Amino acid sequence: MSQTERGNFASKIGIILATAGSAVGLGNVWRFPYLAGENGGAVFIIIYFACVLLLGIPCMLSEFIIGRHAQSNTARAYRKMSGGTAWTIVGFMGVLTGFLITGYYAVVSGWCLQYMWASIVGHMSGEPAYFQQYFTSFTQSGFKPLIWLLVIMSMTFFIVRSGVQSGIERASKVLMPTLFILLLIIVVASCMLPNAEAGILFMLKPDWSSVTHDVFLSALGQSFYSLSIAMGCLCTYASYFTRKTNLSNSAIQISVIDLFIAILAGLMIFPAAFSVGVRPDSGPSLIFITLPNVFQQAFGASQVLQYSMSLMFYSLLTLAALTSLMSLVEVATAFCHEELKISRRNATLLVVTSASLIGVFCSLSLSGYDGLTVLGMSLFDLFDFVTGQIFLPIVGFLTCIFIGWVVPRKVVYDEFTNDGTLRDTFFRLFLFLVRFVCPLCILAIFLHQLGVF
Repeated sequence: MSQTERGNFASKIGIILATAGSAVGLGNVWRFPYLAGENGGAVFIIIYFACVLLLGIPCMLSEFIIGRHAQSNTARAYRKMSGGTAWTIVGFMGVLTGFLITGYYAVVSGWCLQYMWASIVGHMSGEPAYFQQYFTSFTQSGFKPLIWLLVIMSMTFFIVRSGVQSGIERASKVLMPTLFILLLIIVVASCMLPNAEAGILFMLKPDWSSVTHDVFLSALGQSFYSLSIAMGCLCTYASYFTRKTNLSNSAIQISVIDLFIAILAGLMIFPAAFSVGVRPDSGPSLIFITLPNVFQQAFGASQVLQYSMSLMFYSLLTLAALTSLMSLVEVATAFCHEELKISRRNATLLVVTSASLIGVFCSLSLSGYDGLTVLGMSLFDLFDFVTGQIFLPIVGFLTCIFIGWVVPRKVVYDEFTNDGTLRDTFFRLFLFLVRFVCPLCILAIFLHQLGVF
């Protein structure tokens, strides 16, 4: 199948927005703020920035090289570049990882949609205990979360089935600017609250005494997670890049956008939290339990303002979730379309239906249904553990080894320089990082997550 038949991105801005949309998801708006809150604020952000430079950009560029050179789905890309050796398994693992993440990620995405609806109908107000009870009651209700899961997966289906240009690129050109505008509005409102300076200082003034090896490893893991590395997304999207696309510049630009939005997410949350005396270190429950209470206290003097902030925030979360779901679904869709030789529409339908079924069981496992636990973990937690703590580090580690030591140096060089038309100023640095630094960092993340140290 030729590149023309597969389709490709029509513009540079389309490439940047679509690929940035893959990276800029709940990892930035949800995971980054609570990790920064738990790990010292400004110190975590500085270390995270260094991790993006040393780990994120080289790993992203490695996936770009594989995807564009092979111009095929992720599984076939590794097979084509390795000559059909055992390295093909890494490609299949990437596709499988992206598919499994789609299943449980859709559950959280559905929660975002529910909270957006709750904001519209005015249910996001009450005493602090109300928000805890609301979240618990909703997530354990069984049926209601499934409705929102199917709604957001249906939205994803209609976008992805339309193809690269007409679906993913067109949607990204609308969703990403809208996400950015909503984020800026909430940041301005948050930073104008009384005593918001404490939250801003928390983000900008580092306390080096809070640095531990856990902070370093958390920042390393977050850089890996937030840039969508090893999920197949970057490799699949790169297969739609043209030969004129500057891979290194694209990786840098996308990483800058990712970092910028992560910092804006912190500026959206920390000033408001500190303004009402709430520490933003409440872990994963931050956006669904703590923040509604923060908005209630911070903007409660004006019901209109509180309503608007709540609606914009959960609309922002929904958009972030949708842009990531698009890329995750595309990974498996491209695989099914090319390997099973079925139409794109049927491939998308197959992927969305299968992933939704996984999401249904993951969601029900949080409601205490018998038989939906494994090794004492709910299916939701099991999928999160297997993909996040086992598959992602393994695929990322092997991808670095693949590009650094297996793929012929000339192939990597030609892709890096667009067949010699671009300067190779940082090629040796890239090769050094991907051969030595990135594998060691990923190995450290892997062992830390398994509790080895």
